[in-house]
Amino acid sequence: MDGYGRDLAYVHDRGFSSFSESAAPWLLGWLSRRVPQGGLVVELGCGSGRLARRLAEAGYEVLGIDRSGDTLSLARRNAPGARFRRGSLETAPLPPCHAILALGEVLNYRFGRPRPARSLLRLFLRMRAALRPGGLLVFDLAGPGRVPGGRAEGSRLGRDWAVLFRSEEDLARHTLTRRITTFRRVGGAYRRSEEVHVLSLFREGEVLEALAAAGFSARALRGYGELRLGPGLRVFLALGPGGDPSSSTPRGKRRIRRRRRTR
Repeated sequence: MDGYGRDLAYVHDRGFSSFSESAAPWLLGWLSRRVPQGGLVVELGCGSGRLARRLAEAGYEVLGIDRSGDTLSLARRNAPGARFRRGSLETAPLPPCHAILALGEVLNYRFGRPRPARSLLRLFLRMRAALRPGGLLVFDLAGPGRVPGGRAEGSRLGRDWAVLFRSEEDLARHTLTRRITTFRRVGGAYRRSEEVHVLSLFREGEVLEALAAAGFSARALRGYGELRLGPGLRVFLALGPGGDPSSSTPRGKRRIRRRRRTR
């Protein structure tokens, strides 16, 4: 299944969109240094369009790509100034652009398809081919230790929805499985829906190696500026060939350096 059906898409938009909203100021700061006004920013796994709206309001051309038609229906309402297209990471055409963003563990998701480290390299090569010289790539990825102790349960409650989730990490297979049950009020009753999401977990070192092999200069960060991420999560900030990382590094940040591959 593709995931994020109508009820989970609604719940995610209402209850979890604050993540992209909180990351937006830091992202916009980097974009202002690397992308000209009117430049194209591609957001992979754009979800319900909350970040796309902020990007469009800042004066960028925005193309959001997501595999869920239900989230795209919300995105078109939330961000009328952006364009959206349905597609998967594996096959969606990436147009020439100035920046590519992917927030919320987007690159971890498998939905039944294997995604080993070499698949990341193929994806990074496609991204590099789409990015203009010195283009910006920012994404976050989950790695081992995403679920401390290996198992976790939780819940969230909104005005007309509730969600229960159970997460289990498989250390041997480097996967994380989330079993999600949503309840959404429809009329006078609540509709129940269930989804199972499987994520591949990647170590920080192998991600940096894949980025370097694809021609990016990159480093890993603990969060999006003041927005710090949870256990096992890292933000990756990368610049494509042809850019000068030192010319636009925000004050107080270290220069981005290309990581050498280790054997």
